[in-house]
Amino acid sequence: MLIPQKHKNEKERLQLLESYSILDTLPETDFDNLTAIASQICNIPISLITLIDSDRQWFKSHHGLDATETPRDHAFCAHAIHDSENTFIVQDARKDERFHDNPLVTGDPKVVFYAGVPLKNSAGLPLGTLCVIDHKPNSLNETQLNALKSLADQVMNLLELRRNKMYLEQAILELEESNTELERFAYIAANDLKSPLNNISSLSQLLKDDYGSNMNQEGQSLIGYIQNSSEQLRGLIDGLLDYSKSTKLIHNKKTDISLEKLRDELIILFSIESNCAISLESDLKEIYTNKTAIEQILINLVTNAIKYNNKPLTEIDLTINENETQYIFSFKDNGPGVAKENHSKIFQLFETLSNQEKYGQNGNGIGLATVKKLVENLGGKIHVESEIGKGAKFIFTINK
Repeated sequence: MLIPQKHKNEKERLQLLESYSILDTLPETDFDNLTAIASQICNIPISLITLIDSDRQWFKSHHGLDATETPRDHAFCAHAIHDSENTFIVQDARKDERFHDNPLVTGDPKVVFYAGVPLKNSAGLPLGTLCVIDHKPNSLNETQLNALKSLADQVMNLLELRRNKMYLEQAILELEESNTELERFAYIAANDLKSPLNNISSLSQLLKDDYGSNMNQEGQSLIGYIQNSSEQLRGLIDGLLDYSKSTKLIHNKKTDISLEKLRDELIILFSIESNCAISLESDLKEIYTNKTAIEQILINLVTNAIKYNNKPLTEIDLTINENETQYIFSFKDNGPGVAKENHSKIFQLFETLSNQEKYGQNGNGIGLATVKKLVENLGGKIHVESEIGKGAKFIFTINK
């Protein structure tokens, strides 16, 4: 018996095999189907998907054979992997000096005929074989050999898909852990920052109230700058918290939402803005969706419409329709409008246009990014229809 030599790139080959995390895994139907097809096409009783480990060959699938592994020194497949370009064929192992006294030939499973196609990655490194085994001399015609090679390619496709799925699941898990840590950091940082910010605002207001009359114009201006900067930073912190929490909102359960009640709640919420009129038109009485997420979307849109409006009265017209799979929202305001070249820019995080809000502060570029994130997490899309001087219409959908 000729003991198979190690592959010339054995270290790299074993590292590749390990990367698939396939050894000693449970049977999988997709692999078993391929060995069953190989056996049927070749009209040979045994078909195996073998993987050559450092000291054994292990069977991911074994059709017509009960064993799950054999020693590597006895493995025909350990010979086959040395030529990854060709099918390794032994017509009659009993007459072959490499195998005539091999325990797999003289004992169970009594291998006589063997044909193995190497399973190789794109770089040509072999993992093992897809092979067929018979207890008597046999041969394969050209059609059968081509079919066996095609099935071997499918085995590698399955292995690659399985590995990519594993990598994807690992990446998702790491991303979820990272997001959890980021959200926790944002929450802690925001609360830690809010306390000194509130102190700055309170002290600057106290300074202004008690000593403002004794200050010159420059001193009063400096206090005003401090207060404005504090308010902007508070808005940025609140916006970041809303954006980071927007994914969590999607996990809230869906409920029936009365559209009349939804409109009334928006009007009450913005009642302090006496120069704001909100109307809602719809043939629907209610919708069934995530109430918290919808409220967050609409609150952001109304807030933006008010802050950037340049008219004495902010007018907001909300229309809600439906099709078979989605609700369709149209949110129109009578503001200054958005230039066409900025239609996609306004939904990007931290992207702001040059114009200030009517309270004299610059936006932080978070509100509409949060809206877009919420809409997409609800299975929909959002876009804006607008031009300078003619207001803006935000149209978005959400899945039912």
